[in-house]
Amino acid sequence: MPYFFETYSDKLHTSFTHYSKKLNGTIIRFLIWKGKYLSDKNFLLVVSIFIGILSGMAAMFLRTTVLWVEHHLASSSQFSENYNYGLLFYPTVGLLITAFLANVVFKTDFGHGFTDILYTISKKDGKIKFSNIYSRMLGAIFTVGFGGSAGLEAPIVMSGAAIGSNVSTAMLFAKKKRILLIACGVAGTIAAIFDAPIGGVIFAAEVILFDVSIANIVPILLASVAAKLTALVLGGDDALFTFRLKDAFQTIDVPYCIFLGVICGFLSLYFIVVVKKVNQTANKIPNPYLKALIGGLVLSALIVVFPSVYGEGTMLLKSLLNGSEIVIFANSIIFKELPPQWLFLTYVLVMLLFKCVASAITIAAGGSGGTFAPSLFLGGVLGFTFARIINILGWENLSESNFILFGMCAAICGVQYAPLAAIFLIAELTGGYELFVPLMLISAVTYITVTYFEPHSPYTRELIAKGDIIKGNQDKKVLSNLKINKLIEKDFKTLPEKGTLKDLVNAIKLSQRNLFPVLNEEKEFVGMIILNDVRKLMFESEKYETITLRNLMQRPSEIVEYGETMDTVMKKFESSGAWNLPVIKNGKYLGFVSKSTIFNKYREGMQEENEEAW
Repeated sequence: MPYFFETYSDKLHTSFTHYSKKLNGTIIRFLIWKGKYLSDKNFLLVVSIFIGILSGMAAMFLRTTVLWVEHHLASSSQFSENYNYGLLFYPTVGLLITAFLANVVFKTDFGHGFTDILYTISKKDGKIKFSNIYSRMLGAIFTVGFGGSAGLEAPIVMSGAAIGSNVSTAMLFAKKKRILLIACGVAGTIAAIFDAPIGGVIFAAEVILFDVSIANIVPILLASVAAKLTALVLGGDDALFTFRLKDAFQTIDVPYCIFLGVICGFLSLYFIVVVKKVNQTANKIPNPYLKALIGGLVLSALIVVFPSVYGEGTMLLKSLLNGSEIVIFANSIIFKELPPQWLFLTYVLVMLLFKCVASAITIAAGGSGGTFAPSLFLGGVLGFTFARIINILGWENLSESNFILFGMCAAICGVQYAPLAAIFLIAELTGGYELFVPLMLISAVTYITVTYFEPHSPYTRELIAKGDIIKGNQDKKVLSNLKINKLIEKDFKTLPEKGTLKDLVNAIKLSQRNLFPVLNEEKEFVGMIILNDVRKLMFESEKYETITLRNLMQRPSEIVEYGETMDTVMKKFESSGAWNLPVIKNGKYLGFVSKSTIFNKYREGMQEENEEAW
């Protein structure tokens, strides 16, 4: 079977290569036409609209396909009195198929979309493989469509980012514009799949770009609008949630909003920790199919006790917003009717804790999905439970539907570390624009809570720790983008360790540099000779054979190891006071790195960083 897919993959690659050559010719002719009739700015706007259309089509394909699969596998008996035993094995089957796609068909790790995108932008100039346009979407169809407890946002965002990256590469755009068009793809997919064009723009700016300028917002706006209109044309005119404001927000609700915001902050931190711990445990299982099987079986066991953890959970949230909490026990083998209130609320709170585990297992077991939809579920159900408890205690008569929205906003903010995106996404998802003030309040409280304990988002924490991404500090960001392997200078005449002054004089005649590395027989760096130190000896020919290089060379105070970060290299320059430092790899000499070369590259990087993409 693997041989069949490898052969098919080779044929597909050959066919794609053939047609890509024709496509490249078409693109070149188009670019010549563009140079005559379109300015660079206007052309970028046209491309951003094109990316928005493609992103909208991709989002609608994924959303429609997953809904179709869910409907045929689970929804037909979702509310019947007989238990749907298919719920027990659907997630396992879905994870096994996803593992097969990842390891045999695409030979890649589906991973987590946002982290992969941020790493690619930071370290690979935003160049994303073409196969990412469709590979993670296909994985999500089987992961989420078959009941995996994850969201569609990570795979579709990766698809949108890959569309932006590959279109920009085909149009010969430089790095800065490529990153902007990646953001256009991200905004487009979010706008289409969540019916939230403003939220898509803010999400792309807040999560992907970090420090976007006002000028660069324009292409992202156009891409988001184009994606939303594409979704409407393709039949995506139904909002993910339908919400009608029943109770106006009152100032008496403010302290309860603050309290809920703090609780959502702690629930978000718990979710983040669970995802991290489960992923660490899953990584100890080397076999991807065994990992998927174990993950699927554990997930099925959780579904037996808590059937609501099956799938994304949007159906449950819709029912709660409409005042129907009985849906929590649909397909339950424990409760056939609504239990007493305190038992019901205890069950729901325990379910929230295990929903975090179910989502973490789905992703760690190799599933293609994200944490956005689970965040909505967690926040919405917690907001509902919180309001119900307050109402039962008689402290206040809170609007349960309003607090469902507040909880959803808070959980997105807490898990995704995106307070602005959370506010606008929830307002657009539900049409609850009248609740902007409490959404702003609870988002701020939750963000303060989570960042107090963990300053960095789960997407950036490991990247920042490794130095793969720099937020805020532009100097460090530019330095981190400089690579030692691209700065090594190799035009130095090397000398043997057992050589004499005569060898040095001969090397000086042939070299334009004033620095001479000395190597042993294994080509290992042992020292260096500086021209100024031996200038007088050069004219004493009688000493050419008697003075050895060992007596002339010196050991530099600092040596750069290949692979060290540029921040470390600059500290070594500062401590040594040198202008040139040798670079070695496993003791072997590679060349020298110059402080002046680094400064020149740094200046070029700062100029590029300060240039507007549009």
